[in-house]
Amino acid sequence: MKRIFQIIVLLMVAHQAFTQQKNVVMFVVDDLGYFDIETHGSSFYETPNIDALAKEGIDFSNAYVSHPRCVPSRYGMQTGKYPARVGVPGGHGKDECNLEETEITIGQAFKNNGYQTAFIGKWHLGNTEEAWPQNRGYDVNIAGCSAGAPRSYFYPYNVPKNPKKSGNHKLIVGLEEGTKGEYLTDRLTKESVKYLKEEHKKPFFMMLCHYGVHTPLEAKPDLVKKYQEKLKGMSFEGPEFLMKDGETKKNQDNAVYAAMIESVDQSLGQLVATLKEEGLYDNTIILFTSDHGGLSNRGVGNKRKIATSNLPLRAGKGHNYEGGTKVPLILSGAIGEVSVNINQLTINTDIYPTLLDLCDLPLEKKQHLDGISIKPSIVKNKNIKRKLYWHSPMARPQSTGDTNCTVVREENLKLFYFYDEDRYEMYDVNEDPYETNNIFESNNKNAKKLVKAIQNWQQDVNAVIIKNNK
Repeated sequence: MKRIFQIIVLLMVAHQAFTQQKNVVMFVVDDLGYFDIETHGSSFYETPNIDALAKEGIDFSNAYVSHPRCVPSRYGMQTGKYPARVGVPGGHGKDECNLEETEITIGQAFKNNGYQTAFIGKWHLGNTEEAWPQNRGYDVNIAGCSAGAPRSYFYPYNVPKNPKKSGNHKLIVGLEEGTKGEYLTDRLTKESVKYLKEEHKKPFFMMLCHYGVHTPLEAKPDLVKKYQEKLKGMSFEGPEFLMKDGETKKNQDNAVYAAMIESVDQSLGQLVATLKEEGLYDNTIILFTSDHGGLSNRGVGNKRKIATSNLPLRAGKGHNYEGGTKVPLILSGAIGEVSVNINQLTINTDIYPTLLDLCDLPLEKKQHLDGISIKPSIVKNKNIKRKLYWHSPMARPQSTGDTNCTVVREENLKLFYFYDEDRYEMYDVNEDPYETNNIFESNNKNAKKLVKAIQNWQQDVNAVIIKNNK
């Protein structure tokens, strides 16, 4: 009888420990630039809920993505590995990615540790169902498929305004049912709130990856009108674009884009409110980020509509300059009392091991090969020295004005190798955060060291090199 009692006590203790495991909510916005939120200085966009999350938690000022475009960045986020390791983009001449069967996604890692897992929103990793969330570690998948953007943000989402120009805006699988005129950001929020209210018997890992604020630029009329009125009280001097890095948009003045940002901000507010209403907030880690910088550049002579300005950061989506790779990263909720070095250099391959570590779950380096846990920086104010790499073999000079290159950053020095032209640029991003003063000298000791680092890394990951891509 005594033995039975001991077993019962042990089971009760184990159950209590399990139910106290931290939940995780990842909130990812598409194409949101570092300066696209109020707390980072935007005077046009309004983001009170994002700002509140930053105030309550950790607002990292030195956070980056593994690539300045959607598919490769999401590969890095899901796997903890540099996308160049599997030829993303550029492998077999394609700009697409089917996750290898051997990859253990962040969702699978949490599932392997007893978590319920859910993915809601934009996946964009794989053209076949076998590569979609429900087959890659997520118990629930809502709207995660090959689509990189909706054909319309208003239901029915799969009916394009111009069928001949749908392009990357593919069919969103799983949202065939809906209410006419329903806004996609609101629909994904509704699905996320429903999940939070119904699925919390076990600890959960939930990703909400919004399609917003990616093109097409469409927003709810009342919010658009609000920002059109706001623009009337603002003035801008000089031309709309700078002739640099293709053409660079100077001002944040797109009322539709501003309204799209407010919609995703409202979405975050609803999720936080739901967590509090359900008694989950104090035991849930919330991570907010973007997949890369804002769409601020276009090729010379291209007349495409541009969403935002990342200035004073240089360039934007598609570019490996700061405007394309530096993103908001906010960590809040159940992270405890922390002493934080918010200047810790980090990249989105680190999200995978860091969230596992914060939940006291085991780490396996082979799963997140290029990511490290920055928990020591978060809880012990311990700065971790980093060397980061970026590789872009499928530039889009006509579309976004970028150029093929490989980049390494070690501490404050950042070296670009534009291999089409066999040309280098180097910046001290502490002294020159806006990358205006090229300090590369071939005989410089630091330059030589970083040139060798790029050469070794390209060989190590078997980086795809595609020259003169148009």
